Amino acid sequence: MTQVVLIRPGATCYDEQNRVQGILDIPLSERGRAEVVHLAERLADPCCDCKSLAALYCGPGESVIRTAETIGKALGLRPKRIDCLRNLDQGLWQGLQFDEIKRRNLRVFRQWLDDPMTVCPPLGETIENAFDRIKGALRPLIRRHQDETIGIVAGDPLVRLIACYLRREPRVQIEDRVPTGSFERIECSLDVERNGGF
Repeated sequence: MTQVVLIRPGATCYDEQNRVQGILDIPLSERGRAEVVHLAERLADPCCDCKSLAALYCGPGESVIRTAETIGKALGLRPKRIDCLRNLDQGLWQGLQFDEIKRRNLRVFRQWLDDPMTVCPPLGETIENAFDRIKGALRPLIRRHQDETIGIVAGDPLVRLIACYLRREPRVQIEDRVPTGSFERIECSLDVERNGGF
């Protein structure tokens, strides 16, 4: 079994304004920087059992990289950047507040919340394509780190897609908000490859 500590970066001003960030490169806000310091302290606490991370990986993007660097410093690890772990490209929705998208097209917005696999933001990326990227990035990591614990820092909503993929959950939930500056542990094994996963 490989244990993945899936880490959500600290807040940006877009998180605070309830805007779609997607692949826009937004730095951590003041609140986000404080969240990351607190998160790094929690992960470095011996009671957390994350001090034994074999490796720390992150996607691109200012908030993700800064979060990974702060955590890496606290754990004595140098984060390795994997470009395929970039956030979901949400096209023309990026920069808009969720309420704006809802007002502009309520039917599409509801469909995106209920069944995001069936909706692609204008000029954006499908969730199916994002899952292909996730699979391509995670498969070698899980093989390389059998019986170890690794950390992965990724933006939202990609972090939710990664969690869904690792757990082999059949339904993607976009609506559920993941707290900024948080983490969760997920155990996964290579046998999921034979069962349609990795």
